[in-house]
Amino acid sequence: MTHSEITQAILKKQSFLCIGLDVDLEKIPPHLLAEEDPIFAFNKAIIDATHHLAVAYKPNTAFYESYGLKGWRSLERTIEYLNDKHPEIFTIADAKRGDIGNTSSRYAKAFFEHMGFDSVTVAPYMGRDSVEPFLAFENKHTILLALTSNGGAFDFQTKQVEDQALFQSVIKTAMTYDHSDRLMFVVGATKDEYLAQVRALVPHAFLLVPGVGAQGGDLAAVCRHGMNESVGLLVNSSRAIIYASQGHDFAQAAANAAQQMQQQMHQILTERGSR
Repeated sequence: MTHSEITQAILKKQSFLCIGLDVDLEKIPPHLLAEEDPIFAFNKAIIDATHHLAVAYKPNTAFYESYGLKGWRSLERTIEYLNDKHPEIFTIADAKRGDIGNTSSRYAKAFFEHMGFDSVTVAPYMGRDSVEPFLAFENKHTILLALTSNGGAFDFQTKQVEDQALFQSVIKTAMTYDHSDRLMFVVGATKDEYLAQVRALVPHAFLLVPGVGAQGGDLAAVCRHGMNESVGLLVNSSRAIIYASQGHDFAQAAANAAQQMQQQMHQILTERGSR
């Protein structure tokens, strides 16, 4: 999926909402535990109820890996379902991978070729030869961790290195990599004061922005500092949407929560003339 195709989907749905499918069996409605595959049953219901409101879905792979082979199969079924029923949806493997070249190539094959994801999150700490194997895949996207939403981000990411913050150095260096046009960047919504700095460094790149909703990020501030002429944002919300209810009405409750965010996004896009 190209950047322009993502933008077209955003304008068509008047939404730049990404829904995080971080499934915890202790939090899903208890009646689903009787299903043969409770995780997939939950995801399918959420997708069926919200796909018209979202342009992307982001499963965090840890929530599947923790259940072993059954969890991986649930993840595979989820992506197969999305790719089959909703090919216009952008899929993100939130896996935060990154290793030496040969290993990164295998990670990339796993998520892009075997699983069929459109993108994967990657940690840049090991540098060029750990990132470029992901960038080698045409029509796929590498979403680099730039400035994350957690409190520990300040341990390293904002430290000054040669008169600039480390996250700024990471972004500048990454833009010199082969096929850097396939890069996107993670910037936490709770760091909205830095969004303008990131946008200045990568005016045309898409930013994946987690932290709106349960983590307290402000959507209006994110858009004010991070939106570009092509929108250029995928704003993620997980718990606030998928766990809006633990009852039999969980899918409808998720749709209601997603619609509230979509309506805010629609208003922002309308005010900006992005139609």
